[in-house]
Amino acid sequence: MEKPNLHHFSSLLLVFLFTLSLGTQTTTGRKFSIREATIDDLQLAFKHNQLTSRQLVQFYLGEIKRLNPFLKAVIEVNPDALYLADKADYERKTKAPPTSLSKLHGIPILVKDNIATKDKLNTTAGSYALLGSVVPRDAGVVTKLRNAGAIILGKASLSEWSFWRSNDAPPGWNARGGQGVNPYNSLATPCGSSSGSAISAAANLATVTLGTETDGSILCPSSYNSVVGIKPTNGLTSRAGVVPVSLRQDTVGPICRTVSDAAHVLDVIAGIDQNNIATTGASRYIPKGGYARFLRRDGLRGKRIGIVRALFNFSGQTSLTPIYEKHFNTLRKGGAVLVDNLEIPHFDEIYSDGSSENTALSAEFKIYINTYLKELVASPVRSLADLIAFNNKNAKLEKVKEYGQGLFLEAEATNGIGKAEKAALLNLARFAKDDYVNLVTKNKLDAVAAPRQYVSTLLAISGSPGVIVPTGYDDGVPVGLSFGGLRGWEPKLIEMAYGFEQATRIRKPPSLKKLKF
Repeated sequence: MEKPNLHHFSSLLLVFLFTLSLGTQTTTGRKFSIREATIDDLQLAFKHNQLTSRQLVQFYLGEIKRLNPFLKAVIEVNPDALYLADKADYERKTKAPPTSLSKLHGIPILVKDNIATKDKLNTTAGSYALLGSVVPRDAGVVTKLRNAGAIILGKASLSEWSFWRSNDAPPGWNARGGQGVNPYNSLATPCGSSSGSAISAAANLATVTLGTETDGSILCPSSYNSVVGIKPTNGLTSRAGVVPVSLRQDTVGPICRTVSDAAHVLDVIAGIDQNNIATTGASRYIPKGGYARFLRRDGLRGKRIGIVRALFNFSGQTSLTPIYEKHFNTLRKGGAVLVDNLEIPHFDEIYSDGSSENTALSAEFKIYINTYLKELVASPVRSLADLIAFNNKNAKLEKVKEYGQGLFLEAEATNGIGKAEKAALLNLARFAKDDYVNLVTKNKLDAVAAPRQYVSTLLAISGSPGVIVPTGYDDGVPVGLSFGGLRGWEPKLIEMAYGFEQATRIRKPPSLKKLKF
């Protein structure tokens, strides 16, 4: 991990010993634990003067100082975090009525390091190539977070360039932050690319976090770190100010410890952004009254949930079968109807290594990353070719010998959307309609359930949402269950995910005792 500037951890030496005691606050005769607290818990503690945002931020800064040298989940801490906490505390005391404040007011959040913040934090996608670059403005989702009174605590680590530099780099690695570590089992993958966001949520380094997904980058790390992730409908949340892979597939979503927290975050970040035209159309999907009203304990009742056995079998992980078979019964007991043994006609083609998706993404990455780099106010690199040259010049720093930059080179060799790319895009559109949308509509499904992140490619190519919930542990390694729907179906998915979560309460925090610091 790069040596942090001293101001990144300003005040930490003064508050560290104090913050260790903040895991449990004792006020007015009652004990309140920050660790594992939900947004609702924290807001209630604020209301009853059991907790301040400053104390909350101090706690997380202490935990980051204690755990991050090993977990490597956070690239930078916001040097203004305590100032923002004091501002939130002041607003809470002076604004009337308090109910006018957002659920996220005074709540610390870590955002993935490919999400731009116009402040003292860098936005680098984990690469030294963008260190010191200047973004033109906050990302659209960050603007919404700030307007809601959330505290930007810092930048979460990630798989460098959202896993689009090389297939040879391990999940969760980036040059600036190093190798992210799964807090449940240091030998297990943290998965990517939103690894730092998921590790941070799991290990209580922030109240909530934001990740991004092109294909599986929210769902996979959420599964392996026993947290909840929502991959929104494409365009429901703004992509403006996010270091891109593909504007066709990229989306920003919450990674949190509970479904309720994820719904509260989605309520804030969803909606129109003038800098992202795609949000204009997708905003019609936002339900009146928001997403949190779909947190229903009986959310599984009456839902038709499809089971595509190929999604459960193609991973070859037979040890997971008993876990999922057990929870098929959980779904039934919750009142859901399972439509089993469904088939996807072009399954092998959709999930093949040399798929149409990779062909399209390679060309799109070059187009969109070049545009992003050119729009920066200041930057040492202005094109994909510059990035490749930077990595070659700084090969030791960026571990080019170990991990290469094969995906960069493949993308640079493309020349726009040519014949092959057009054919690939047509294939993806056909697969999305004939294989996924038709599967859901013809069988009158409310969702498709799938192990871990394996439904992600179907959701990615169709621009559809998914929610993943902790489902169990395989030899100590967390496992998740995904619910995938059609565009705009977040309310249904949140109902099912919440109903499943409340019926099982599978998630447990990592003990961290087995990890060597």
